[in-house]
Amino acid sequence: MNNNKQDVAIVTGAGVGIGLAIVRELAKSGAKVILNDVELSLIADAVSEINAEFPGSCVGLPGDASDPAFIQEMVDAAVNHFGGLTIAIPNAGITIYGEFLSFTPEDFRRVTQLNLGGSFFLAQAASKQMIKQGKGGSILFMSSVTGHQAHKNLAAYGMTKAGLELLAKTLVVELSQYGITVNAVAPGATVTERTSTQEDFVGIWSDITPLGKPAYPEDIAQAVAFLVSGKARHITGQSLVIDGGWTSTSPSPYKKEAN
Repeated sequence: MNNNKQDVAIVTGAGVGIGLAIVRELAKSGAKVILNDVELSLIADAVSEINAEFPGSCVGLPGDASDPAFIQEMVDAAVNHFGGLTIAIPNAGITIYGEFLSFTPEDFRRVTQLNLGGSFFLAQAASKQMIKQGKGGSILFMSSVTGHQAHKNLAAYGMTKAGLELLAKTLVVELSQYGITVNAVAPGATVTERTSTQEDFVGIWSDITPLGKPAYPEDIAQAVAFLVSGKARHITGQSLVIDGGWTSTSPSPYKKEAN
């Protein structure tokens, strides 16, 4: 893994938002990408968009990124379409808000199955393929500032994100001998199709972020592209917070209730 022009990546949950920005950044540097999302319509538009900019760089594969059998299908697709696999980015995740005291077992299962299970088993399947190839590779987990700081009604979600950072650190012990680096990024508030529908999202986060604005998907994607590139070949087991300084001060985005 010396140059992105020789890289083949899997990026899950990449139909829109941060995932799509990551695919575009990888394709821009010459990588080939298996683009996954659970929604077929999103994949069709995303693949068309990426291939219009970077012809032949992207293949779409719809499916459930938490299903180990489908995860293996993605790895096989990378090999069949592009000859191998050097980068795995389990970006797919679900955010379920809910008070701790009333959070349901079903919601807990859903958020852990995708956020933790999907990430764990894509890393596992990708690592096996990378070891078989004998040329190393890179795994990049998508954490969150909620894995660093308490956030109202996100106990289960924050737990999964903190877990991914420990997984990145733990896999150093098991995968470094094969030349596989494992890192994580922890985005803060980011303007995406989902968050832009929240009331005054940009205004609120601009007020409480030291740099004066929330992130945009490109801000996250550029950091990810660096960490999976040859320029970061001696960086492993690390988690990079990308939040404009918010975790340094951590003011709440929620308006205080009137007394």
